[in-house]
Amino acid sequence: MDTTEVTGWESAVLDGGPADGLRMKVADRPRVIQVTCPCPLEGASPDGVRAEAVYLYRRDYTVTGEPLRYGFDIASP
Repeated sequence: MDTTEVTGWESAVLDGGPADGLRMKVADRPRVIQVTCPCPLEGASPDGVRAEAVYLYRRDYTVTGEPLRYGFDIASP
């Protein structure tokens, strides 16, 4: 496995999960991308408090060219 990191912006696509198919630009080939989705709150929130669901996407190291691919981590918190 080649672990040489590339510096600069590259296209990436998310595979699976709530952000399936989302395309973006990433810098320096991060190992993990975090996606958040807002959760509606009941009633007023004090001092701008908000809640968000967090999902993780991990880089697929078998993909070496653009677009890089990040797969949904079902075990994300």
